[in-house]
Amino acid sequence: MKFFVDTADIAEIRELAATGLLDGVTTNPSLIQKSGRKMLDVIAEICAAVEGPVSAEVTATDHAAMLAEGRKLAKIAKNVAVKVPLTPDGLKTCRVLADEGTKVNVTLCFSPAQALLAAKARAAFISPFVGRLDDIGQDGMGLIADIVQIYRSYPAFKTEVLVASIRHPIHVIESAKLGADVATLPPAVLRSLFNHPLTDKGLAAFLADWKKTGQSIL
Repeated sequence: MKFFVDTADIAEIRELAATGLLDGVTTNPSLIQKSGRKMLDVIAEICAAVEGPVSAEVTATDHAAMLAEGRKLAKIAKNVAVKVPLTPDGLKTCRVLADEGTKVNVTLCFSPAQALLAAKARAAFISPFVGRLDDIGQDGMGLIADIVQIYRSYPAFKTEVLVASIRHPIHVIESAKLGADVATLPPAVLRSLFNHPLTDKGLAAFLADWKKTGQSIL
């Protein structure tokens, strides 16, 4: 499974990229707004900091304007993945951009039927939002299971399942068990994957015993 980080905070991205565990970045207009910076500048800086795909979302809602925005975003760097909403105009834009060789991330997916349409539009990524479904009492992980099953039934589909709206580590583990391709995580959730009390306890015991030897490796 690939790990993307869901943020527009360049300091966070650089710190996580230094671990060697980061495969890409996703952003959206809300995250850009939180950064307080110009969108094109932020995307360019992120693309320079990571080698993997960087999702940059269009803000238009009609096909012509989405296509123009998508083409402009794609010119920022080779690793930009243009992000479009799962609407008729969004999928129309996805197909054109994909045919031009641009990776497209189709976002705001909430049903298997929507995911099927995105794959037919040649999306590089489909972003089902598990947390938002959980928030309204629906089964977010059930959606992931359905999409993975559908895509595996049709080898011609090359769309990767990018699990979004992740709230906690259990979402990550369940997505991995189901065979999702990518999880995009808030920085805090990504860092929480390192944590286990027995790891901390074991390390403390090893260090205490090592100190008693009076030795030094260096």
